[in-house]
Amino acid sequence: MHAALLYPAGYNPEFLEVPLPLPAPPTGTLIRELLYTHFTVLLGPARRLAIATGVNIDGDRLVTVDRGEGWHLDSRIPLYEQAGEDLYARNDLDRGHLVRRLDPVWGDATTARRANYDTFTYTNAAPQAADFNQSKQLWLGLEDHVLTYARTNGNRISVFTAPVLSAQDPIYRGVKIPQAFWKIAAWTTTTKGSTVLHAAGFVLDQSPQLEDIDLDTVRTPALMYGTPPPLGPYRTYQVPIVDIVDLTGLNLTALSEADVYAPAPTIREDAERRQRWVELIDTANIHL
Repeated sequence: MHAALLYPAGYNPEFLEVPLPLPAPPTGTLIRELLYTHFTVLLGPARRLAIATGVNIDGDRLVTVDRGEGWHLDSRIPLYEQAGEDLYARNDLDRGHLVRRLDPVWGDATTARRANYDTFTYTNAAPQAADFNQSKQLWLGLEDHVLTYARTNGNRISVFTAPVLSAQDPIYRGVKIPQAFWKIAAWTTTTKGSTVLHAAGFVLDQSPQLEDIDLDTVRTPALMYGTPPPLGPYRTYQVPIVDIVDLTGLNLTALSEADVYAPAPTIREDAERRQRWVELIDTANIHL
């Protein structure tokens, strides 16, 4: 068997100095837990997209490898549970990596190449706006920024990412297109023999609205076979992790308790909640 098909242990909850489990969906939620090299995808087969991903990044052992041969399906699950090439063909939708290609590519050369290959599995993709802008570049560089911050403390982080899956997302070619994505980075620090977990949460909005965002409002009619819904421009926010819990329904207790961006617990209404989101213009605005 080709080495790239030997899916190994996936996300390691013991990777940091403090045990950190994957985000957990509500009890009874149907998921496919797919283990890849240094990362795991929790796939929601009904939506054909990930509800959560988790990756371990060892900044001291990162390896540079070529991109490889492109995207492929996961043979372990049925084709109808995956959003594959049919979704992205002949349109301006990007196959957006959830686990960033560079992040799990560490270790020996064989392992690094296998990790690179694994990131191009369609289960690790979600439709994103094709046009780049400054905010998208900022989103893609969040892991680098956190790694730089964590470099004096082992240079290791774990990152969790997925689309915000709303019932109101517009349908295109049989797939509901997410209007936003969330990301949480986690790392540890050790002071006087005590190790502490830290975490920071972010949301990427790719809805077409330019002013106040509303992730729970339908933006476009359902488009089964025509052009995809308008996406972008990107806006990136640092948000309290408890707000990501509200958006996703995931159990993020350990991460929210370690949040470096302390929320205002009395603000629970959606409109007020978004007032405490900080739009990021560059990395100088990030609170770690």
